[in-house]
Amino acid sequence: MKLVCWNIQWGRGCDGRVDLPRIVSEARRLADFDVLCVQEVSRGFDTRSATGDGAGLPGGTGPDQFAELAGLLPGYTVLEGVAVDLPPAADGAPRRHFGNAIATRLPVRQVWRHSLPWPADPGVPSMPRIALEAVIDSGKGLVRVITTHLEYYSETQRLAQVEALRIIHAEGCAHARRPAPLEKPGTPFAATDRPTAAIVCGDFNSAAGDSAYMRMVAPMPATAGAPDFLDAWLLTHPGPVAGPGRAPTTGVHDHEQWADGPFPCDFFFVTADLAERVARCEVDQQSAASDHQPMLLELH
Repeated sequence: MKLVCWNIQWGRGCDGRVDLPRIVSEARRLADFDVLCVQEVSRGFDTRSATGDGAGLPGGTGPDQFAELAGLLPGYTVLEGVAVDLPPAADGAPRRHFGNAIATRLPVRQVWRHSLPWPADPGVPSMPRIALEAVIDSGKGLVRVITTHLEYYSETQRLAQVEALRIIHAEGCAHARRPAPLEKPGTPFAATDRPTAAIVCGDFNSAAGDSAYMRMVAPMPATAGAPDFLDAWLLTHPGPVAGPGRAPTTGVHDHEQWADGPFPCDFFFVTADLAERVARCEVDQQSAASDHQPMLLELH
């Protein structure tokens, strides 16, 4: 099972050009992936559909990047996780959506869209955040794949969001231990069984070793009955959390937005019951198709 995770910055490369086909091509260069988890996917934020006041995201995003990804990935199921939902920029335009997506060619069971906490922090700009979860049949068992993108400006919000991810994990494990039966076939009251095995990936906007990262890998409470999260990078590259041998995931090619230099803030976290299956975890340093670098996780 090969997974690629990438903050694609709505397909905007370091050359300023928005190009989703390039994103898909670069991800495929990294691996013949079974699962693609992406953050910063846009619908309706296209400057060309705005009212001429400069509104929208730089580069011209196209009308619907979720649909465009589906068109670029035949044979894959594309799941949407909308975090931001705003009114249209102009008459006749779609509502403006911004969030995450999971694309997979593997069988998908249930899907959840978890709105993450957004406590008030009036000193900085911020936006709503989401964790998109899909139970995927890896061929060697079910795995909960969760992709997210935590708040950039507010540490208060980031820490609240990590805490929510841990609560979501504990809840999923509780369903694994004590599943509820389905009511009857064909109704929304489906069976609630979920595996304890989970992968959480995305842009944490927290450097390796910083507060949100450290909270994510803190031991789960014994009462939760949930396996701890482990940093997949350290499983395959033993060493310090933030040592000089750790590959950066942003600021590698974009020195304007990341003037302080490269650092790792995108991660694959796996539950301890998946640790023995982790074969590779790599960061591609070549691509300049976004301001972040794509990551690869491979499970036996």
